[in-house]
Formats: sequence, structure tokens, C-alpha cells
Amino acid sequence: MYVICVDFHIKPERLADFMPLMKQQAANSLKLETACQRFDVCVDPKASNKIFLYEVYDDEAAFATHLASEHFLDFDQAVSEMITEKTVRSFTLI
Repeated sequence: MYVICVDFHIKPERLADFMPLMKQQAANSLKLETACQRFDVCVDPKASNKIFLYEVYDDEAAFATHLASEHFLDFDQAVSEMITEKTVRSFTLI
């Protein structure tokens, strides 16, 4: 399994716009991508504009497919100006 962790810092004034798009992106990933096994959206309880994603894919190729998907590209374009910082890390589940 291939695990992706993403940390987002969202402009506080754009959080209300970002969250529905983020939740829809998670739902689309799980519904439309059979190789996406998990897509959790977490919020820092002390700073609601800090979002953490935990995603699990069958393998690295499945994540590459995710990045090329229409729903991801649409999401990425829609939220790009809402984000002040984004860090993506990858892991292999053992």
C-alpha cells in the first residue's frame, strides 16, 4: 500500500470555501478510484485552517492515476489560490 500525507495551511478567510471542495474531493476519490482505499480529511483542533489528509492507495501507480484524474485536476485548480502552504509526503505501509 502507498500512503500519502498532505498538510495544507488555508487562508483563514477562504476556509469556508475550501472545506466543501475538500470533502467532495475525498468523496470523489473514494467513489471514482477503485485503487483509493482511504481518504481522511482532518482538521487541527487548535487551528482550523490547518488541514491534514491521510490517503491510502494500492500502489504508487494508483496515486499517479489520482493526480491525473479530472476530479483532482479540477479540485487543484479551484483551491490553488486558497492555500498558503502545502506539504506532501509519501510512505509505504508495512
